[in-house]
Amino acid sequence: METDATTEVIRQWIADFVAETLRTETLEGVVTRLDNAIIARIPELRDRDMRRDLAASTRAHALEVLSGLTQERVDYPVPEQAHAFARTLARRGHDVRLLLRVYHVGQEAVLDYMTDVLEVREPLPRDIERAVLLRLFDRTTRWVSSSIETLTDTYMREREQGLRAALSQRTDTVRALLDGTDLDPEQASARLGYRLAQRHLALLLWTDEDPTVVRPESPDVVAGLLERVVARTAAALGNGSALTLPAGASALWAWIGLDDEAAAREILGAAAVPPVRIAVGNPAAHIAGFRDSHREAVAARQVAERARPGLPRVLHYAEIEVAYLAGVDETAMRALIARELGPLAAPDAQSARLRETLHAYLRARRSPEAAAKSLGVHKNTVRYRIQRIEELLGRSIDQRGARLDMALDCVAVYGV
Repeated sequence: METDATTEVIRQWIADFVAETLRTETLEGVVTRLDNAIIARIPELRDRDMRRDLAASTRAHALEVLSGLTQERVDYPVPEQAHAFARTLARRGHDVRLLLRVYHVGQEAVLDYMTDVLEVREPLPRDIERAVLLRLFDRTTRWVSSSIETLTDTYMREREQGLRAALSQRTDTVRALLDGTDLDPEQASARLGYRLAQRHLALLLWTDEDPTVVRPESPDVVAGLLERVVARTAAALGNGSALTLPAGASALWAWIGLDDEAAAREILGAAAVPPVRIAVGNPAAHIAGFRDSHREAVAARQVAERARPGLPRVLHYAEIEVAYLAGVDETAMRALIARELGPLAAPDAQSARLRETLHAYLRARRSPEAAAKSLGVHKNTVRYRIQRIEELLGRSIDQRGARLDMALDCVAVYGV
């Protein structure tokens, strides 16, 4: 327990320490020492502009803390320079954890400096030296705690404001591109942070609405999940560039800069794990391709929403284009199916097998061998089924035109 005499000695030592440290030359040396200690541990701050903002913050903090050491106050106002430094971190895109590290490392550096000062100045009795250190530790802990609490709010406000501004700019630019507005490609690319002078693969991603499918509950979790799918896909396709835009609480528009078109189908198939679903446009180049591929992905999403259960989680526009176009007028489409398929349009399992075989056969350019391979059956099975189909239709398949293909495409997507 401190006596009055001990307390007075401590106060006098701290007053002398503050007076000496506030000298301009000494203060600048302390600021440099503290900043060097922080930057040695946090290399992200080595940039000239970052160092300048850090130095201004450190200097302003030092003046506040030093002036408070000679008083009994326990609050430490956070100087404007420190708020500016927190905003700089947010604008540069650094995580809030970096801000916390700066203050924890800074506290360690301050205590190291004060310990060194105790060692070089006139020695104090052991109990007084300990009391001085305890008081300095208590004040610096209060300073760090209050600073972190206040500046975290500053950082988050700036981060959210920046994200809103960036999202607003990105949204306006994308909308203008999709609306056909004549934009300068280089300027638009700079605003988007995504190069328009390349081949694009447009995606629409969303999550299952089926309540039996387990899905993340938080919108932030869903958004993060969809963003990660896009990032992994972009990295796997070799180019790595991607542009995303929220389309709802559980939906995302995306464009991927495409280098490896051949691998896209396989990679997307692996990426679409429950609860994720993906609609995909055709790869296309430049601003026109950016727009067209997205329009096709939107069309594929519309098909997915109307389709029968059991379709793949990834729906490529190229595979359902006919079904999309025919499905615009559902009454006409159903008439086409009934007219072209006749008894094959029945809802029983046998008719479904015959339709599947006929669809595979036509896609395989009327090769029983290729159709059998895709279906996983013997080629003679395919031949038998084709014979049975012709009996039901009452004519040779070779006599049927493109409308038969269209009817089969529609049934494959929408069902009977």
